[in-house]
Amino acid sequence: MNRFTWLVLCLWPLLSLGYELPRESAVPGGIKIIRLEAHGDSMPYVDLDGHRALVVKEGAQWLAIIGIPLSAPLVLQHVTVRTQAGKQDLEFLISDKHYASQSLKVAHAKVNLSRADLARVAREKATIDHDLSRWTDSQPQSLRWQAPVPGVRSSSFGMRRIFNGESRNPHGGMDIAAPAGTPVKVPLSGTVIDTGNFFFNGNTVFVDHGRGLISMYCHLSAVEVMPGQRIAAGATIGKVGMTGRTTGPHLHWGLNLNRAWVDPELFVPE
Repeated sequence: MNRFTWLVLCLWPLLSLGYELPRESAVPGGIKIIRLEAHGDSMPYVDLDGHRALVVKEGAQWLAIIGIPLSAPLVLQHVTVRTQAGKQDLEFLISDKHYASQSLKVAHAKVNLSRADLARVAREKATIDHDLSRWTDSQPQSLRWQAPVPGVRSSSFGMRRIFNGESRNPHGGMDIAAPAGTPVKVPLSGTVIDTGNFFFNGNTVFVDHGRGLISMYCHLSAVEVMPGQRIAAGATIGKVGMTGRTTGPHLHWGLNLNRAWVDPELFVPE
């Protein structure tokens, strides 16, 4: 066996792994993976409902990783793909998924907000919408990672919360139970977009991982990064807490793709 053959055999397990992808689940709150008929180095532009979708390159193949909103109707979804060769319209069907509901008792002021609190929430919504609209061209390092903190991962994504008998929007993230003060480690390299203290989310960090993939970490007791800071995978960004509207210490971890909250469980190894 010559030296070149030996080197190829040693590296083959690594070379064959390819780009790590999430699990596909074409349901509300899930993701659809579409292999695009595009080649070369020019990244296709993929659009769903006016929002640019994440596109990654796996070897010579371009893939669209499309986030499906929790509010998406169970009908054919139309996707527009633009490449150097022209425009193409694609379709995919969304399947149904049943999400549970949960009743919680919280402080009255956290449900029926005062005029001042409503004004604050409206200002914060504008800030969050702006953070989630960010687009950078760098491809995410991977699309399969470990959770940001160890602990019991609830199945609360998509769950409709009923606070003091009043129904609210479905839960758009994963709750992970962990003791207060547990370090929260970003699972993927990126750039901190914003930090702040929000009425519902408490102390929060937003991280841009590239091409419309944004992660959010809420209810922190401490924030240890600053906007504009470039952070490596595994870096500590804060500590678990119970700030904002919460009934106990935990991390709320949200993932946003093309302006849709998607289930983080799809990106975590089973």
